[in-house]
Amino acid sequence: MFSFGPTFRAEKSKTRRHLIEFWMIEPEMAFYEFEDNLKVQEDYVSFIVQAVLENCKLELERLGRDTSKLEKIKAPFPRISYDEAIKFLHKKGFDDIEWGDDFGAPHETAIAESYDMPVFITHYPTSLKPFYMQPDPNREDVVLCADLIAPEGYGEIIGGSERIHNLELLKQRIDEHGLDTEAYKWYAELRQFGSVPHSGFGLGLERTVAWISGAEHVRESIPFPRLLNRLYP
Repeated sequence: MFSFGPTFRAEKSKTRRHLIEFWMIEPEMAFYEFEDNLKVQEDYVSFIVQAVLENCKLELERLGRDTSKLEKIKAPFPRISYDEAIKFLHKKGFDDIEWGDDFGAPHETAIAESYDMPVFITHYPTSLKPFYMQPDPNREDVVLCADLIAPEGYGEIIGGSERIHNLELLKQRIDEHGLDTEAYKWYAELRQFGSVPHSGFGLGLERTVAWISGAEHVRESIPFPRLLNRLYP
């Protein structure tokens, strides 16, 4: 399954990475497990970047983009676990974050600066992620997920995971998150008569375009940006 449409997020964020409404590309793949999902993501991003270099070189030059940085973007991408990321940040002097905390823009940027390609941060704590993510079979406190962080301070461009396909576990997670079981009845019913391992991810179009084009602010990559205090064009 593949969808492409607007996504609304009422986040009180005014950084160069954030929009109130952005467009997301969302594939969902049956019989794909965690490793398969990462492979699709890195191949997809590599293809996009190389296709832009091949077909839009003139446009990138007019934007003043340093294309030498993009030429390096080829799969496979480096990976770092959430555990490793926390240790790395502590060594870098970030004393404001502990295991179980989510990463902010400064943390993601510090990690990304250690690589010249997008980097996966994998296996986040279960408490940080949505109810539908598959737990690691070897560790119940983390899930089989990954965020793909773009270089040069552009932040997360993809979030994805393997999904829970066991009905009882899914119902348990819905209860643990205090969600309305009736509202998610249709979602649970998809597994009622059996399911298969499946995975998916969402790629933020504007952040990806901003990174590839070298735009200073994500609002430059959308015709009518919706910001914190701006609803209409």
